This record gives sequence, C-alpha cells and structure tokens, in this order.
Amino acid sequence: MGVTPLIWIITIAITIAFFVFEFFAHVRKPHEPSIAESARWSAFYIGLALLFGVGIGVFSGWTFGGEYFAGYLTEKALSIDNLFVFLIIMTGFAVPKIYQQKVLMIGIVIALIMRGAFIAVGAALIENFSWIFYIFGALLLFLAYRQAFAHGESDPANGRFMKFVRRVLPVSEEYNDDKLTVRKNGKRFVTPMLLVIIAIGFIDLVFAVDSIPAIYGLTNEAYIVFTANAFALMGLRQLYFLIGGLLERLVYLAQGLAVILAFIGVKLVFHALHVNELPFINGGEPLLWVPEIPIWFSLLFIAATVAVATFLSLRKTRNDDKKKERETFEGEKVIHAPED
Repeated sequence: MGVTPLIWIITIAITIAFFVFEFFAHVRKPHEPSIAESARWSAFYIGLALLFGVGIGVFSGWTFGGEYFAGYLTEKALSIDNLFVFLIIMTGFAVPKIYQQKVLMIGIVIALIMRGAFIAVGAALIENFSWIFYIFGALLLFLAYRQAFAHGESDPANGRFMKFVRRVLPVSEEYNDDKLTVRKNGKRFVTPMLLVIIAIGFIDLVFAVDSIPAIYGLTNEAYIVFTANAFALMGLRQLYFLIGGLLERLVYLAQGLAVILAFIGVKLVFHALHVNELPFINGGEPLLWVPEIPIWFSLLFIAATVAVATFLSLRKTRNDDKKKERETFEGEKVIHAPED
C-alpha cells in the first residue's frame, strides 16, 4: 500500500486530536448527552469513516478500499458487542449517568492503545512468520465458539479479576463525583469510578484479542487495521447513548459475531494453507488448490451476517414483547372474570 512514516504520523496525530476534542467538547463537563446530540455525532463519525474508506479506494485502489470497509464493519460490530459489556459493567457498578461519558471515553482510549499495541505485534509476526495465520485462524475459531455458547454468562463487575482488585485496593463504597480516589479519616481510598475503569481496561484487553486477529484475516495492511479500528472506536461513546436501549434487544448479536469470527478464522486457515511453509504440511509447499476468499465476498458476507443478526434479534424481541402483552392481558381477564 506504500504508507510513508509521515502519513502514519499525520494519521495518529489527527486521531489523538479527535479524542482530545471529544474530551474538551463533550466529556470534561459531566452531563448525560441528549438523543439528538448523540445522533448528530454518531452520524458525523460514521460519515467520516465511510469518506475515509472512499479515499482509500480512490487513491490506493478498491482492493484496499474493500479491505478497509470489511475491516471497519467487523470492528464496528465487535465494538458494539464491547458496548454491551460496558453496559453490564456500568450497571453492575451503578455508575451515575452523568459520569458514564467519562468512563466510556477512558475505556475507548484504553481500547485504542491496546489495539495499537496488538496491531504492531501482529504486523511484525505476519511479516516474519507466515505460519502465524494458522494460529490466528485457530484462535478465531475458538473465540467464535466461545462467543456463540458462552456469551453473557459472567458478570465483569464481580468476576475473579475484580474481586482480586478489591482485595488489593482499599475501596470506598460511594462515588465522589468523578474522582478516582478520596481521603477518609486520613486514609486514601479508591472510588468505584476507578474500579469501573480498571474493569473496562481489563475487558478492552480481552476484546483486543478478538479484534486484531479478526481484522488481520481481512487485510495484511497495518495502516488499514489501525484506521479501521480507530474509526470503529470513534463515535462509540455517542452510539452507546443513542442505542443504549437497543443493545439489550440485540439478542443474536453474539451469534452473529460468532459466525463472522468463524468465517474469518476459516479464511485465515485457507490463506495459511495457500502460503504454507510448515514442513509437516504438504512437505512445506503451498497448497495452491486451496481457495483464497476474495475481499468482496468477505465484505458481503460480514454485512449480510450483521444485517440478519440484527433483523432476527429485533423480530424475536418484538415477538417476545407481544407474547408478554398477551399473557398480561389474559391474566388480567382471569383476575377480573365475574364469578358465577
């Protein structure tokens, strides 16, 4: 793709500038954003991401453009799943709504930093070891299984990691505005706000393990991996407040993501076989008969999977709501039925 160090520096600087702007314009003063505000900024960031993808397509070719859009869509879907876990954490810690913006902002910045580190490591591994695609593929297939069958079974706010943190740190039971520590009777305590940030940081690390191998299954270009992740994370804070109620209705999101991760895992294994150098597989020779899944098919498959998962989720929750209404109505009829 031919990305120069100067382009990297400019891209990272602009990314940092956006997050600094976000903090001073929206987060520094605690408040609960309105639906209109969240919708405007969500549309702005999504539009910016799409415009950037068009720019890649025009200036670097539509193969790279397709890789970017497939990566962006995958990372956006994974980020929405990330939001669902953020919602569980903030509910578990009873974070006041006016402070949730700050928590989300910190969580998103931590996520970008962690993903940036994973991107650098992933790029180095891919550059030097073609067999790493086998590892990434197997990891994604395992994560797909876990996503499909073990999603939502744990409470991040009260998991083993957070119990360990509570044992190590003296914790105040009450929030003190948005402060991270508070002094009581001459002793320094951490507030629940700091615990929330620690929990979200830990979850960000877990999600980075899902995210980076997934997008490297769609492109080998570290620049596309970084920008797709950055744009997927931009506007995530506003999206949280915009679709907060909808998150709980996406009941098949985990299964949809599992299908996407499994698909990319298979794609990675196919690619690994196609460029095979392992001596115990086909004598160290590539298996050229193994198909390479084209990026246009990957993009269509991912988009269709997200659309189907969303449609089925909303249909199920709508049907469940209607069923509850009927049961409530029938129950009221029984209660108020006249006695003979």
